[in-house]
Amino acid sequence: MKTSLDCTPCLIRQAMEAIRLSAPDEETRIMAVRNMLQIAAAMDFSQPPPVLTATIQARLQTLTSCADPYREAKHSFNQLALELLPPLALAVSAASDPFDAALRLAIAGNIIDLGVKTGLTTNDIREAAATALAQPVLGDIAALRQAVAQAQRILFLADNTGEIVFDRVLIEQLPRGRVTVAVRGRPILNDATREDAIMAGLPALAELIDNGSGIPGTLLADCSPDFRRRFAEADLIIAKGQGNFETLNDVKAPLFCLFRVKCAIVAGHCGYPAGSHIVWRSPQS
Repeated sequence: MKTSLDCTPCLIRQAMEAIRLSAPDEETRIMAVRNMLQIAAAMDFSQPPPVLTATIQARLQTLTSCADPYREAKHSFNQLALELLPPLALAVSAASDPFDAALRLAIAGNIIDLGVKTGLTTNDIREAAATALAQPVLGDIAALRQAVAQAQRILFLADNTGEIVFDRVLIEQLPRGRVTVAVRGRPILNDATREDAIMAGLPALAELIDNGSGIPGTLLADCSPDFRRRFAEADLIIAKGQGNFETLNDVKAPLFCLFRVKCAIVAGHCGYPAGSHIVWRSPQS
């Protein structure tokens, strides 16, 4: 999926937020803004939005000597999700269709995305969690359910912190011993890394790996050889989040993307209205 010119304000906003979080003084902030604008002026719009995000953010990390500007926010999101999880997990287990309920909760958790929204509050997250099981989910849920039942090697691509805690309930609905969970290889925005997956308790449920990449999506060319092998060998790939959709939607794979549609551009590509909670099945699967 190519980057639209309409994505530019979001990319600039992400960069300005990272500068605010990481630059220690006014001089460094000014230098970082100038560098960011130079990078933005030379952006290759044939690349997906997560690739351009990673290019800008990597440069800013070098300039500010801060490898993880969102570290504190990520920890807070995980803590909040862990606080909210117990009653939600009980509601899922008591539901007439626990798989459907777990799916709704996992997709609702995709609201925890600082790449799309600045100023995300704890109230936003609490509201999303409280209404998760009542939110309609669009897409081919029956096909996903059937694919899960038949799969021997399931690769689950995680997305954001906080969200990864809610993913735990869905992973518990998948066949034990058949699931590998992959996180980002390096910090980028508020995307989940190994540290976050461990905090979420995922090693008790599935094998945990990282993809070797610092892109807020899954660009296979940037991922490690081991991850690419796992991707090729999987007979079902469940990818959380819009960034994974943006980088994988044209890849031939047995792929389902679970996410909240967050902009009109992505809505036009996936075929569902902005704001929808969706299960998108790759036509190339």
